[in-house]
Amino acid sequence: MFSGRLLPTLYLVSVVAAVAVLAPLLPGLIGVGPGYLLYRDAVSTPRTHVTDTTLGIGDLPPRAVPQDWFVAMASTVVDGGTVVTAILLAALVFAGVGFGRLAFRLVPGAGRTGAAAAALAAIWNPYVAERLLQGHWSLLVGYAALGWILVAASELRDHHDAARFLRLGGLLAAAGLTPTGSVLAGVVLIVGLGCRPVGLRPALIAAGLWVLSTLSWVVTAVISDATTTSAAAGVDAFGLRSEPGLGPVGTVLSLGGIWNADAVPTSRSIWWAAIATLCLLLVVAMGAVHLFRRRTTLDPLVRGIAALSVAVAVLLIGGSFGPGEWLLEFAVEHVPGAGLLRDTQKFSALLVPGVTLAVAGAVAAACRRVPSGFAFVGVVLLVVAPLPDLAWGAGGSVRPVAYPDDWAAVSAIVPDDQGSVALWPADTVRHYRFADGVSLDPAARMLRAPVIESGALTVDGEVVDSPSEHAAAVASALEAGGSPEDLAALGVGWVLVENNSPPARLAADARLAHDGDDLRLYRVDDPADRGAGAADRTMAIAAHLLWAAMLGTGVVGAIVVSARERRRTSR
Repeated sequence: MFSGRLLPTLYLVSVVAAVAVLAPLLPGLIGVGPGYLLYRDAVSTPRTHVTDTTLGIGDLPPRAVPQDWFVAMASTVVDGGTVVTAILLAALVFAGVGFGRLAFRLVPGAGRTGAAAAALAAIWNPYVAERLLQGHWSLLVGYAALGWILVAASELRDHHDAARFLRLGGLLAAAGLTPTGSVLAGVVLIVGLGCRPVGLRPALIAAGLWVLSTLSWVVTAVISDATTTSAAAGVDAFGLRSEPGLGPVGTVLSLGGIWNADAVPTSRSIWWAAIATLCLLLVVAMGAVHLFRRRTTLDPLVRGIAALSVAVAVLLIGGSFGPGEWLLEFAVEHVPGAGLLRDTQKFSALLVPGVTLAVAGAVAAACRRVPSGFAFVGVVLLVVAPLPDLAWGAGGSVRPVAYPDDWAAVSAIVPDDQGSVALWPADTVRHYRFADGVSLDPAARMLRAPVIESGALTVDGEVVDSPSEHAAAVASALEAGGSPEDLAALGVGWVLVENNSPPARLAADARLAHDGDDLRLYRVDDPADRGAGAADRTMAIAAHLLWAAMLGTGVVGAIVVSARERRRTSR
């Protein structure tokens, strides 16, 4: 049961914090200024089309499933840039509210003040900053769902009606916007069900809902032509990166350590990271002591979350060197799908439930000595103030862009039934004149035809992802001069040249369909049909529709449960 004034407080705090973080992107929501993300892995376009690529059944592993399909469907109604920005804003707001509700429920004495502090800690931390800077907006959706899933799973012991199961299914589907989000959701679901046993039948239903929520990416992984194993070098390249003065232990406990040193706020790249971590650990320690002293009266879920935090911290630290790293390398190289585990810092999200409970506990402890307002301000300053450059788009790094007119022109020319689109240069990472920093190529989302993406990734000179055989063959044909005959045999109907000169034979023998300052588009006649079969497309679409149905019915379930709780509270 939650206080009637709790949710307005949590939403107010979370909205203010989320707006402070995403302020540069928000004018685009109302059509004032540019509104598209083109920053590392974050790519939004005016319209995303449903192709084999967006369905996850192209040449690359389905890492952005069902994310790209969902954006494609939503962008048929609303501008795609608005869709992505709105989802990102909602993710941060709901992260704060979800973890705040969890703290209010599990930390006696913290009250609304402690819950509000927990909400701020869930939004304003290095994990959120680094994932935002890496462009992992959809992973933040899964992160946002974790607190809600823990509360929903724990409630099943006392209430397991249909509406609550529908709500839980919707939460699991939301977390499953990416495969990693599904894994995170499955872990916290086990903790929630295990700490407050609900009985065999409700547990099986909950487990079945999680399995259903994963089918969009599991099915596409099975039917895709892509290789799902990765090179062992990826473990070292994507592994935990120790921050200044912290080492692996301090880095994990600070919720930082993303592999890409360029995707961190400035304050985390210097000695200040150690000071900020010390402030956070001071709050966590104070809250942990408060909770430990009341361990006999606490909800069993608190102990489960504490055990999860310890286990995850040990695994993340152990996986960064020695036998733990060797075991992870073996799994990533030889076990299909284990590549999900190589970016180990993603799983620091599982530490956040424990951190937010400790923050609420610190407020509760401080309230015994000072007024609640002073306790809130003191704790929040220790958590928020050491990371000032999360504000304003992580210090202005995350800003919207406007696409040059060439992109709209090319999108209008390329149909969906005249072959795939090859990119030149064939590199995975791009740097456009109209965007700050590097990014993925937006063509795969913006064009109606399937786009042949290399997928090859080299980090610090090590090849961690090899291109698919088809993409490698197309790249070789382009490097050899771009013979239209060779490209047509590989199913290429178009070649999009970005920021560079076209291959010699292509320029001489293929028809130039568009010639702009940023893009040139060449037509290759009579391409072979190399797309996915109708049966594969049907299976992929069915899995995505099931995911969408879970998401939609979850909203209905949440509305019904909320209405019942309001009626119960008003009596």
